[in-house]
Amino acid sequence: MESLFTAAVLGLVEGLTEFLPISSSGHLVIASSLLGFDGPKASTFGVVIQVGAILAVLTLYWRRFYGLLRPQAGSAFSGLRGLMLLVLTTLPGASLGLLLHSFIKTLFTPVSVAAALVVGGMLMLVVEKVMAECQNDMPVATLDQLTAKQAFGIGCFQCLALWPGFSRSASTIMGGMILGVRRETAAEYSFVAAVPIITGAAGYDLLKSLSLFSTADIPFFLMGSAVAFVSAIVAMRSFIAILKHNTLRPFAFYRFLLAVPVYWFMVS
Repeated sequence: MESLFTAAVLGLVEGLTEFLPISSSGHLVIASSLLGFDGPKASTFGVVIQVGAILAVLTLYWRRFYGLLRPQAGSAFSGLRGLMLLVLTTLPGASLGLLLHSFIKTLFTPVSVAAALVVGGMLMLVVEKVMAECQNDMPVATLDQLTAKQAFGIGCFQCLALWPGFSRSASTIMGGMILGVRRETAAEYSFVAAVPIITGAAGYDLLKSLSLFSTADIPFFLMGSAVAFVSAIVAMRSFIAILKHNTLRPFAFYRFLLAVPVYWFMVS
């Protein structure tokens, strides 16, 4: 069993980066290398501790998820309609992910991940340049105004996150902005839409790699997930506050800088 310190550090990295458009996988590559924790077991651990981040979303947005189970008066993003929107967003990425699962694993190479960071950053700059001036005029200011067409479109953009290093958060936020959703609302929806796709991915990956773990690893998973839970709450609250007054550009430049150490640590 690995040390609980390793689990805590990786959980902190996961929680702080999962919902920011900067690639949690890229940061986990660096953290895992520095801690000497790598291989198939480390890869699966990085996926499974996302459960902690998902619990953070459920905690912060519990009213939204409660509304999906019990329709709320005056809320269009609730009940069957809200569930349908999430299904439409999840379907493209889940379908493509299952179909190309083996191929996606082959993309986890130094060149590919570093390239995803750079390409994603460049697209963020382009989207901000094109869409920034009309942010306040975008028709979708709340999740209740989201349409089925926009939800499905965001799901199609989310497929970009199947390229390791691109970032699911980046792809959904940019997709939302392109489709007429305000920046901070697109970020909020990226949090909510993360629950089904990440839960499915974590469960699928764990089932395929279950033989690598034993009951002795349970404290390791619990520690990583608990730290990811707390740090994800802090990250989400901070991110939404930042987006109310800033663009995605600083995150794009950060991605360019991150590409170099990610490539270096993956090679070594």
